[in-house]
Amino acid sequence: MSRRSHLARLRQQSPLILPSVLSCDYSDMRGEVQKLEAAGVQALHLDVMDGNFVPNLTYGMPIVAAFRKLTELPLDVHLMIENPDRYVRQFYEAGADIITIHEEAAGEDTGRILSEIKEMGAGAGVAINPDIPVDRVMPFLEIADLVLIMSVNAGFGGQKFNPVALEKLKTLREAGPKELLLEVDGGVNLETVQACTEAGADLLVIGSAIFNQSDYSAAIGELYRSAHIST
Repeated sequence: MSRRSHLARLRQQSPLILPSVLSCDYSDMRGEVQKLEAAGVQALHLDVMDGNFVPNLTYGMPIVAAFRKLTELPLDVHLMIENPDRYVRQFYEAGADIITIHEEAAGEDTGRILSEIKEMGAGAGVAINPDIPVDRVMPFLEIADLVLIMSVNAGFGGQKFNPVALEKLKTLREAGPKELLLEVDGGVNLETVQACTEAGADLLVIGSAIFNQSDYSAAIGELYRSAHIST
């Protein structure tokens, strides 16, 4: 299956929960992937932070490549980094199926970088933080495959959900093409997941509410039930 063909499958199956592996046990990556696959997840979300665009530092291409070796699931890679145009090809070559850049980091180059990601053969996403007006991504709705709405400030897990994300999702659902995937990340849990799907989210990035539980299958099933999504 080509990388871009994953997009059509994710659209068909949405709404979907995507575990954010930032919260996983990196001493047992293989075991974590096996448990997530057994729980029926359809894609994995990987957060890349550079310590500059965001104050935290996570991992780079080697971890993406390691996950690529462990699973055939689509890898949804969120680049919270400065100068993303320098690195998108390297993340593509590491195995990313979807590459999302921040409009705040790419600025006037956002459209060009999204086009380059698509030309490589990956899905192209654009993200914005809670304090960035949704108008900033409107020029890219016909170019991007995905828009990621951050409901917390990018950089750290475990933050409280900001409901401003819901209004942005509703606006984009009405304004964007039917095939545009809408993703939400940050503070999505049992209390907030239903509001996100009702606002139009296709992909729900969830970390703590899964990885802080001993049984991933049970945790994911409960999240789907809370969102009133049949699995």
